[in-house]
Amino acid sequence: MPSRRSFLSASAASLAALSLPRVARADDTPQQDLPPAIRALSPMRDGVVPISVDERRARIEKARRLMAASKIDVLMLIGGTSMEYFTGMKWGLSERLLAVLIPVKGAPFLVTPKFEVERAMEQAHLGPLGKDATVYAWEEHEDPYTLIATGLRDRGLSTATIGVEETVRFMFGDGAAKLPNVTLVSGTPITAGCRMVKDAHEIALMRHASQVTIRAYEAAWASLKDGMTQTEFGGLISLAHRRLGYDGSASVQVGKYAALPHGSATPQVVREGSIVLIDGGCKVEGYVSDISRTFVLGKATQRMKDVFEIEHRAQKVALETARPGLPCEAVDAAARKVIVDAGFGPDYKYFSHRVGHGMGMDGHEWPYLVKGNALPLEAGMVFSDEPGIYIQGEFGIRLEDDMVITPNGAELFTAQSPSLEQPFGVGG
Repeated sequence: MPSRRSFLSASAASLAALSLPRVARADDTPQQDLPPAIRALSPMRDGVVPISVDERRARIEKARRLMAASKIDVLMLIGGTSMEYFTGMKWGLSERLLAVLIPVKGAPFLVTPKFEVERAMEQAHLGPLGKDATVYAWEEHEDPYTLIATGLRDRGLSTATIGVEETVRFMFGDGAAKLPNVTLVSGTPITAGCRMVKDAHEIALMRHASQVTIRAYEAAWASLKDGMTQTEFGGLISLAHRRLGYDGSASVQVGKYAALPHGSATPQVVREGSIVLIDGGCKVEGYVSDISRTFVLGKATQRMKDVFEIEHRAQKVALETARPGLPCEAVDAAARKVIVDAGFGPDYKYFSHRVGHGMGMDGHEWPYLVKGNALPLEAGMVFSDEPGIYIQGEFGIRLEDDMVITPNGAELFTAQSPSLEQPFGVGG
């Protein structure tokens, strides 16, 4: 699933407004012009191992087992994270169909625009589809869906049930659905069925991404000054990520705008005593982090501290509640009870969203920690743990760390934030 934020305020346009010298890459910036905390950062690349071709082959075989159990003949993938997950191919979306089709038996095949064949094969050959990958190419005036039918017939499928996941554009699913003897069904149980539970390698990449983001946040926080705009501070966060060797960013909301869970486009300035809420992350070999921190520049009021302690407790209770076999909704209920019992209720009045979402290659993906989701938790699932308390017209506080379900419970990839004034611990 696409991220709800897409790391809103840390685009290249944000960097243009920085009071620091404008840079294209971190290593282009003169060392003397960097804030000391950011200058001290160095790349965190040690131990990072990309997903292998053999791992992607194993994913395809798991998909086939799920397809057989669901009586699905073919899984249809278009550009996006599921295509990358199974094949290693990174492909953008346009009105032209490029699809990978994985039959339950037989070799996968591609349908691609004729003028894209070389570029598509360049990627396909590096992944599990290999150098013998079959490609069916269509010219601009031709119907690509007839080539899907050809590929199916070549594999003995005169009739076929095709699974398409929820992210496939309607126009592509509709085109395939019009083929004779073809039935379309949801392929999400196959793609999510493979992606929901992470293996040790995926978990290691996500843990690393979280640790990178925390390092970037801490360095940016140590460089925050009175009078900085949200754009300037967001630029520091992006710059810190790049110093660490990754593209990362965060949205930044100040004061009363932190009471809007996804913030406001209104220009904001950080002042002494301001609450600041940041939310974002990075990708490591395709796997995301998603972390929020809330802090105060200078001294927090007692009211701010009291709300922070409730929020901190709710995040901890969610962590302590989560374990294999428990319904997803129970984690949300446990955190929400802490907040409501403390006077910030009922229901969604102050804690206005679910406590967490699944994570992996997408910032938001199946499953979700939300009321009504009775799906049992499994070891290897990864979620955000992010309760929030939002007091309209005053401030909002959200703490978010990424949480993996373990065989006996759950753990966070990063330590909980201890306080509003020292969000990364005493001494920073």
